[in-house]
Amino acid sequence: MHERRSIRLQGYNYTQPGYYFVTICAHDRECIFGKIVDGQMILNEYGKIVETEWMRTAQMRANVNLDEHVIMPNHLHGIIVITDAGRGALQRAPTNRYQDSRRGTLQRAPRVEQFGKPVSNSIPTIVRLFKSTVTKQINELRKTPLAPVWQRNYYEHIIRNEDSLNRIREYIIHNPLRWMYDRENPDGIPDDAEKKFWNL
Repeated sequence: MHERRSIRLQGYNYTQPGYYFVTICAHDRECIFGKIVDGQMILNEYGKIVETEWMRTAQMRANVNLDEHVIMPNHLHGIIVITDAGRGALQRAPTNRYQDSRRGTLQRAPRVEQFGKPVSNSIPTIVRLFKSTVTKQINELRKTPLAPVWQRNYYEHIIRNEDSLNRIREYIIHNPLRWMYDRENPDGIPDDAEKKFWNL
C-alpha cells in the first residue's frame, strides 16, 4: 500500500494573508457531483451541496474571501483569499518557496497542522471543515452513513504574483471546456497544456 506522508513546508503559517489555490478531489475520483454537457458543468443534488458549502466558507469567516472556483464531476478547484485589514493579500504572500522534485511547487497539504492541533481559519482547517460538512450532508441524502466522499488530502498552491493568479483563474474558468484533458477525468487524456499547468 502506498504510504501517505506530509510534504508540507515546515513552519509555514497557513493563516497568513495570501491567495491559495486548492483542489479537492472526490473519493476514488468518482464522478458524483454532476456531469459536463456541451462544455458546461451541470450540478446534481450532491454538487449543489458542494456549491452551497463552498460559498459559506467566506460567509462564516470575516478574514476569508473566495475568488474563482469551479465544481467538476469529481473535484473542486478554488482560490481562497485570506485577507489582512488595510493591506493587500497578494502582496503579503511569503517568498520562501518549497520545492518538491516530484511535484514542483504543487504540494499535497496535510489534514491537520501543528501535530494534530487545528489552527482556526488556516487553510487546512478551512478545507477540513468544508469537506466534513459536505460529507455529512451528502451521506444523509444518499443514506450512506460514514461513506467517504472526498480523498483524504487535497492539493494546495501558494499564489505569489499577479501572473500566476491570472493563469490559475483562467484555468479554473475554462476547466469544464477541457474536461476530456483533465487529469482528474478517469476517461481523460491529459495534454501538454494540462501537464504544463500542474507543473506550477
